[in-house]
Amino acid sequence: MHAIGIDIGGTKIAGGLVAEDGAIIRQERRPTPAGDGGAIIQAVVEVVESLRSSEQVSAVGVAAPGFIDAAQSTVYYTPNIPWRSEPLRADLSARLPGLDITIDNDANAAGWAEYRFGAGRGYRDMTLLTIGTGVGGAIVADGRLLRGGFGAAAEIGHMRVVPGGLPCGCGQRGCIEQYGSGRALLRFAGEIADQRGIGQALAAAREEHGELDGHLVYDLIVAEDPGALYALRELGGWLGQAAASLSAVLDPEVFVFGGGVAAAGELLLEPIREAYLAHLPARGFHPEPTFATAELVNDAGVVGAADIARLHASTRSA
Repeated sequence: MHAIGIDIGGTKIAGGLVAEDGAIIRQERRPTPAGDGGAIIQAVVEVVESLRSSEQVSAVGVAAPGFIDAAQSTVYYTPNIPWRSEPLRADLSARLPGLDITIDNDANAAGWAEYRFGAGRGYRDMTLLTIGTGVGGAIVADGRLLRGGFGAAAEIGHMRVVPGGLPCGCGQRGCIEQYGSGRALLRFAGEIADQRGIGQALAAAREEHGELDGHLVYDLIVAEDPGALYALRELGGWLGQAAASLSAVLDPEVFVFGGGVAAAGELLLEPIREAYLAHLPARGFHPEPTFATAELVNDAGVVGAADIARLHASTRSA
């Protein structure tokens, strides 16, 4: 029996008809309606109706950014969509009768997809960090997604690494999101460009295009430009430090890194490992986890949302 996964992003809604082995049979994408929560719900309904036509569908999983309650039905808060305590499962169930609906955090969905079908296969304990504009996270402990007592666990991006550090959008200071995100990489690259020296290529790219963006910096990383690689190592150092702190609490067998920056592969993982070992409590006596980059990339949210919904539907019907 197939399931549908929906991944709601700030700019696009991605949907997929997903088989039990995680394969996407059919996909659909459309722009996210700006600033209108009701229009977004309607767009999700239309994507589901399109994907389910002429197919047997057991369940629908919806991955949304922000805090989701422990019952996986209400969106407490999402930063880029005007949802505050939005009863999203009830809204969708009323418009999609006969379908079992499950709501989850987008990073949780991506993490579950990697655990089931990607870089986390074969492990029981996995921690995922997604490196985008911010830093997202998902934790699988003993084969289960860790959601916490209120459903808001695994907000790894808001783990504080620098007391009194840079201000964060969450209202605090010094969160890893300000040092280990794609936005942070651009800041590091800009600082290196300002100094010229090894930052000459970064400075030249900035002068040509008006500003640095992720594509420009990534292209220079792939070309092994020393300035861009230095910025990436700075990013990896902070992520490795955070991973060491997470190991002290969660003890995962594998850390998986997703998001656009993770496409750098070993160029990113090497400084992460080095910083991890430098900050690991009881180094030399603590088994070292595996470090890997995500395999499902942009499809992870859709695949994970569908699989979570399928599992929940089978549990509720048992």
